[in-house]
Amino acid sequence: MTTLAPLGAKAATAFAAYRGGDRERLRELVALVTPLLWHTARSQRAPQEIAEDAIQTAWLRLVDAADTITDPKGVVSWLVVTVKRETWRLLRLDGRESEPDTGLPEVASTTTPEDLALLSDRQQVLWRHVNELPERCRALLRVIAFAAAPDYANVAASLGMPVGSIGPTRGRCLAKLRTALESDPRWEH
Repeated sequence: MTTLAPLGAKAATAFAAYRGGDRERLRELVALVTPLLWHTARSQRAPQEIAEDAIQTAWLRLVDAADTITDPKGVVSWLVVTVKRETWRLLRLDGRESEPDTGLPEVASTTTPEDLALLSDRQQVLWRHVNELPERCRALLRVIAFAAAPDYANVAASLGMPVGSIGPTRGRCLAKLRTALESDPRWEH
């Protein structure tokens, strides 16, 4: 039986291989960490365009600064901090603090209007109730939902939460969501 390595360990391995000369491993690193970075930018309430720009800038800066990161285990935290700072900078330049939350799921720019139109009624009900949760719950559930194997240390750093509170908070948030869904007649069990 194989166990899934946490995101941080997988990212550190890919980054170390990239720095060691295996340029293809950057592609793996991007695939592993971008969902967390996407959430990080959007959790700052940045519109999609600013989030995309902040993430792209973080990746470019990583390529430029790869040799200055002495411990590959810190690459995820480095990227998260870079995305937050770049998002804040871009929001200031854009003259706004944040974008209103639409309640729709976080989607990448490759999602077409047709894809959004095909969201089932069930998905729309789910996302409506997710959007009604407190911000802390929304942020945590989105990170956990979109990361293949979330690394609690990196999730904690991204959300500014103690590592030990992630599991209990997730449980409480899921219980709130379950209660809301079960009381909604549009939700099919």
